[in-house]
Amino acid sequence: MNAKKSVLSIGLQPTLIDYADPAYAAFPGMTAEKVQGGLDKDIATLTALGYDAKLCLTDFGATAEAMIRTSLQEKRYDCVVIGAGVGTIGQNFLLFEKMLNVVHEGAPQARLCFNTGPFDTAEAVKRWCPIE
Repeated sequence: MNAKKSVLSIGLQPTLIDYADPAYAAFPGMTAEKVQGGLDKDIATLTALGYDAKLCLTDFGATAEAMIRTSLQEKRYDCVVIGAGVGTIGQNFLLFEKMLNVVHEGAPQARLCFNTGPFDTAEAVKRWCPIE
Protein backbone atom coordinates (compact mmCIF):
# COMPACT_ATOMS: atom_id res chain seq x y z
CA MET A 1 0.00 0.00 0.00
CA ASN A 2 1.31 3.45 -0.92
CA ALA A 3 1.81 6.06 1.79
CA LYS A 4 -0.66 8.90 1.87
CA LYS A 5 0.36 12.08 0.11
CA SER A 6 1.25 14.70 2.68
CA VAL A 7 -0.02 18.27 2.56
CA LEU A 8 1.01 21.30 4.59
CA SER A 9 -1.52 24.12 4.52
CA ILE A 10 0.02 27.45 5.54
CA GLY A 11 -2.03 30.47 6.50
CA LEU A 12 -2.39 33.31 8.91
CA GLN A 13 -3.63 32.71 12.43
CA PRO A 14 -7.27 33.84 12.03
CA THR A 15 -7.36 35.59 15.41
CA LEU A 16 -4.56 37.95 14.30
CA ILE A 17 -6.40 39.27 11.23
CA ASP A 18 -8.20 42.62 11.37
CA TYR A 19 -11.30 41.82 9.31
CA ALA A 20 -12.32 45.50 9.36
CA ASP A 21 -9.14 46.41 7.45
CA PRO A 22 -10.09 47.42 3.88
CA ALA A 23 -7.37 45.04 2.59
CA TYR A 24 -9.67 42.16 3.56
CA ALA A 25 -12.76 43.63 1.83
CA ALA A 26 -12.69 40.77 -0.70
CA PHE A 27 -13.78 38.52 2.17
CA PRO A 28 -16.94 40.27 3.45
CA GLY A 29 -18.47 38.93 6.63
CA MET A 30 -15.41 36.93 7.61
CA THR A 31 -14.57 36.42 11.25
CA ALA A 32 -11.82 34.49 12.96
CA GLU A 33 -14.34 31.77 13.81
CA LYS A 34 -15.53 31.44 10.20
CA VAL A 35 -12.00 31.34 8.84
CA GLN A 36 -10.85 28.77 11.41
CA GLY A 37 -13.96 26.70 10.70
CA GLY A 38 -13.23 26.77 6.97
CA LEU A 39 -9.60 25.80 7.51
CA ASP A 40 -10.54 22.96 9.84
CA LYS A 41 -13.15 21.74 7.36
CA ASP A 42 -10.62 21.78 4.52
CA ILE A 43 -8.14 19.71 6.56
CA ALA A 44 -10.94 17.26 7.41
CA THR A 45 -11.91 17.07 3.73
CA LEU A 46 -8.32 16.40 2.69
CA THR A 47 -8.04 13.69 5.33
CA ALA A 48 -11.29 12.10 4.16
CA LEU A 49 -9.97 12.14 0.58
CA GLY A 50 -6.91 10.16 1.70
CA TYR A 51 -4.31 12.88 2.26
CA ASP A 52 -2.17 13.30 5.38
CA ALA A 53 -2.90 17.00 5.97
CA LYS A 54 -1.54 19.44 8.54
CA LEU A 55 -2.35 23.08 9.19
CA CYS A 56 0.44 25.59 9.91
CA LEU A 57 -0.92 28.94 11.09
CA THR A 58 1.51 31.83 11.43
CA ASP A 59 1.69 35.42 12.52
CA PHE A 60 2.40 38.30 10.14
CA GLY A 61 6.14 37.75 10.15
CA ALA A 62 7.79 37.79 13.56
CA THR A 63 7.88 33.99 13.79
CA ALA A 64 6.23 32.92 10.52
CA GLU A 65 9.40 31.74 8.77
CA ALA A 66 10.58 29.77 11.80
CA MET A 67 7.17 28.12 12.22
CA ILE A 68 7.12 27.04 8.58
CA ARG A 69 10.71 25.76 8.73
CA THR A 70 9.85 23.71 11.81
CA SER A 71 6.82 22.18 10.08
CA LEU A 72 8.86 21.37 6.98
CA GLN A 73 11.55 19.67 9.08
CA GLU A 74 9.02 17.39 10.77
CA LYS A 75 8.31 15.43 7.59
CA ARG A 76 8.54 15.43 3.81
CA TYR A 77 5.55 17.13 2.18
CA ASP A 78 4.25 16.32 -1.28
CA CYS A 79 2.25 19.51 -1.49
CA VAL A 80 2.26 22.91 0.24
CA VAL A 81 -0.68 25.31 0.12
CA ILE A 82 -0.25 28.98 0.95
CA GLY A 83 -3.55 30.62 1.78
CA ALA A 84 -5.31 33.51 0.11
CA GLY A 85 -5.05 35.63 3.26
CA VAL A 86 -1.34 35.82 2.54
CA GLY A 87 -1.13 35.54 -1.24
CA THR A 88 -3.95 37.84 -2.30
CA ILE A 89 -3.57 40.69 0.19
CA GLY A 90 -1.19 43.36 -1.09
CA GLN A 91 0.13 44.37 2.31
CA ASN A 92 1.18 40.74 2.89
CA PHE A 93 3.30 40.60 -0.29
CA LEU A 94 6.67 40.48 1.48
CA LEU A 95 5.41 37.83 3.89
CA PHE A 96 4.13 35.80 0.91
CA GLU A 97 7.52 36.11 -0.78
CA LYS A 98 9.31 34.99 2.40
CA MET A 99 6.96 32.02 2.80
CA LEU A 100 7.54 30.92 -0.79
CA ASN A 101 11.29 31.01 -0.31
CA VAL A 102 11.15 29.09 2.98
CA VAL A 103 9.00 26.43 1.30
CA HIS A 104 11.28 26.30 -1.75
CA GLU A 105 14.29 25.83 0.53
CA GLY A 106 12.68 23.36 2.93
CA ALA A 107 10.55 21.33 0.53
CA PRO A 108 11.92 21.70 -3.01
CA GLN A 109 10.11 18.52 -4.09
CA ALA A 110 6.69 19.77 -3.00
CA ARG A 111 4.05 20.93 -5.42
CA LEU A 112 2.84 24.43 -4.59
CA CYS A 113 -0.76 25.48 -4.76
CA PHE A 114 -2.89 28.36 -3.61
CA ASN A 115 -6.45 28.64 -2.43
CA THR A 116 -8.80 31.58 -2.98
CA GLY A 117 -10.23 31.59 0.56
CA PRO A 118 -10.57 29.45 3.65
CA PHE A 119 -12.95 27.00 1.98
CA ASP A 120 -11.26 25.67 -1.18
CA THR A 121 -7.94 24.23 -0.09
CA ALA A 122 -8.96 20.70 -1.07
CA GLU A 123 -9.70 21.79 -4.63
CA ALA A 124 -6.29 23.47 -4.90
CA VAL A 125 -4.51 20.35 -3.60
CA LYS A 126 -6.40 18.03 -5.95
CA ARG A 127 -5.36 20.21 -8.93
CA TRP A 128 -1.62 19.82 -8.25
CA CYS A 129 -1.27 16.73 -6.08
CA PRO A 130 -3.96 14.25 -7.09
CA ILE A 131 -4.24 10.91 -5.41
CA GLU A 132 -3.70 8.26 -8.05
